[in-house]
Amino acid sequence: MASNAFSSRVAPARVNPARVKKTTVAAILPLYNGELWIESAICSVLSQTRMPNEILVVDDGSTDGGAEIVRKLAKQHPLITILSQPNAGQSAARNYAISVAKSDWVALIDQDDLWYPNHLEDLVKAVEEQRGLKLGWVYSDFDDIDIDGHLIGRNYIKRAGTANPKRDLRTVLSEGVIIQPSATLINRAAIIEVGGFDIRLSGYEDDDLFLRIFLANYDNVFLEEPTSQWRIHESSGGSTARNDDSLRIYTNKLLEAFPNDRWRGNYYRRDIIAPRMLRIWLHMYIRACRYKDRVRMRAYAREARHMLRYLSPRLRMKLTWVIFLMGQPLFIWFGTVSVESQSILWSPVVSIGRRATRI
Repeated sequence: MASNAFSSRVAPARVNPARVKKTTVAAILPLYNGELWIESAICSVLSQTRMPNEILVVDDGSTDGGAEIVRKLAKQHPLITILSQPNAGQSAARNYAISVAKSDWVALIDQDDLWYPNHLEDLVKAVEEQRGLKLGWVYSDFDDIDIDGHLIGRNYIKRAGTANPKRDLRTVLSEGVIIQPSATLINRAAIIEVGGFDIRLSGYEDDDLFLRIFLANYDNVFLEEPTSQWRIHESSGGSTARNDDSLRIYTNKLLEAFPNDRWRGNYYRRDIIAPRMLRIWLHMYIRACRYKDRVRMRAYAREARHMLRYLSPRLRMKLTWVIFLMGQPLFIWFGTVSVESQSILWSPVVSIGRRATRI
């Protein structure tokens, strides 16, 4: 009763629409030898039902005709600004654009991805409806397509079965972030506060950034409906030597940042980080075997062996022989002779390791 009486004496707050700050958005697109897709990507930005306030394309030292395509589009569309830098990687290109952006929110899109027309409208609406905790980013599910734009599957995040939105550190570390940058709208102030993208990373740089924003006490909102398409193919960043180096760096960052927390009973290194990263190296080992890339197979076997020291004694004992076999020349040779030899030998052995490290 007292509460109702108090409420009846307090006039509802009135908001002056003129004083409500409008959400401003910078679409940021790094470009490196992407002439095959760059026009489609930019056209998907220009086709938005809610247009960005600026479109920043960073030419990261391209040697093909991609930058010229952007220049022609910029003459027709004043929103487009093209920036240039010597090749320094996607993280450095994004940081450059973020540093010169005038908008409060950053919408990333990779050169080979596509936005559905409602992408920005839906993400901005979620930003403007957020109340309470400071918001770090909004993200949506996405569809994945092949190199020719053919649909592979709807709702990638839903199919992955991960927890969304991101709510606790243990789950984030065990599952990985699994957020596609082209499906996000990020608070520019949050990016700057945590130091931007790690320029050493060209692969896993998005996982690293979102984890640091999460740790800085920013909230996040997830939209279940896909608003973009992710083009994944052999020539994309996930299959390069630079990506391998990034995974090594990111793994070491996680191991250093999250030691075992005995007081809370969270054994991050032992039970979460090392098993997860070991599974990734095993997955990459299998892919290298499909391509008969024996050099990478040996390298991935070494990285998997490096993870053994962080595992529990029981799991280490179980997996040592698997990792040992993976690095043996005869095993590597026989595993790359034919598809039949792969099925007979390495697939069951490596599968044991992948099952054992399931978190």
